Amino acid sequence: MNTIYLDHAASTPVHPEVMETMLRVMKEHYGNASSVHAFGRAAKRLVNESREQVALLAGCRTDELVFTGGGTESDNLALFGAAKANQHRGRHIITTQVEHHAVLHTCRQLEKEGFELTYLPVDKYGIVHPEQVEEAIRPDTILVSVMYANNEVGTIQPIREIAEVTAARRILFHVDAVQAFGKLPIDTSKLAVDLMSFSAHKINGPQGVGALYIRQGTPLDPLFFGGLQERKRRAGTENIAGMAGFAAAASLASKQLPVLGEQDELMRLTLLQALQLHVGAENYHLNGHPEAGYRLPHIVNISFPACDTETMLMNLDLEGIAAASGSACSSGTLEPSHVLAAMNLPQIFLRSAIRFSFGLGNTREELEKTAEKIGTILNRLRNRR
Repeated sequence: MNTIYLDHAASTPVHPEVMETMLRVMKEHYGNASSVHAFGRAAKRLVNESREQVALLAGCRTDELVFTGGGTESDNLALFGAAKANQHRGRHIITTQVEHHAVLHTCRQLEKEGFELTYLPVDKYGIVHPEQVEEAIRPDTILVSVMYANNEVGTIQPIREIAEVTAARRILFHVDAVQAFGKLPIDTSKLAVDLMSFSAHKINGPQGVGALYIRQGTPLDPLFFGGLQERKRRAGTENIAGMAGFAAAASLASKQLPVLGEQDELMRLTLLQALQLHVGAENYHLNGHPEAGYRLPHIVNISFPACDTETMLMNLDLEGIAAASGSACSSGTLEPSHVLAAMNLPQIFLRSAIRFSFGLGNTREELEKTAEKIGTILNRLRNRR
């Protein structure tokens, strides 16, 4: 069976050039970057070169970038590190109801440790507005964390405007940019953002490696201890092959960025037009922001009210099509998306939402076939009733 992978928001296939880079590194560079001999020095040079490439895409200085074990660790380091380092100033933190669980679960843990959290609501498109942030700020607020673009519906937040609010009040601002990195132009040197999280496996790099941008002078306590790596901010022997793969993926993303958005918009349009043809516009609902510029084009969240999420995903899987619910899995049961719930969508949309996300390797023909299969599935279900 020819399979169709439409879950790039979860993880992307590794680009062939990235794979070649990583294989070469694993064959030729097996020294520890902390060692002083020639093998160690060669490994250290590779770490530094990799940092330069990723920093270039992030628009930051190399000494402001810390490699991590992925986006989740990056979020954890930012939130725990900033909270602990600044708790003498206050213990109030602001975030939103639509963050990734890497942020939300960290915030819940911080609450258990005595910090106070405010979870801001969003509008029907999933946007939190700067004035909401400003209204939520208290004298003891030390940190604000808002994602750049949502992993379920693709909605882009007004990061620049929120950053102006936090900078004016001298409050640290963390941005989870895991979904936006490599998809949107990001220049941390021009944003009043103090911390920003990235991940390699969202941009056709390897799993298990990410990075955290830490603006120079930002106080941050480390999570790990036992070594002096990453300027004492992240102890542990460096994942050299992973870092090199991240760098290669970042370099490719930088070159593709000018045309990638246009390609993704065309793919998105192809899917929606095919759904109108095979399903009918009245039989599905598009979740998230409808306007380009306010959303990531490669993430399309759609509800099919005639079919619940689990049934649709199972039937698509039987057809060789991989999509996602964007929901948390608890005890083997799909729970309605916390993102869509925060957007106050009707229950019928909450319980029938599917996330399609595309990228490297996908074709317009695959998206047309996907829409056709969805139409077939819905017709089959109607005939059974």
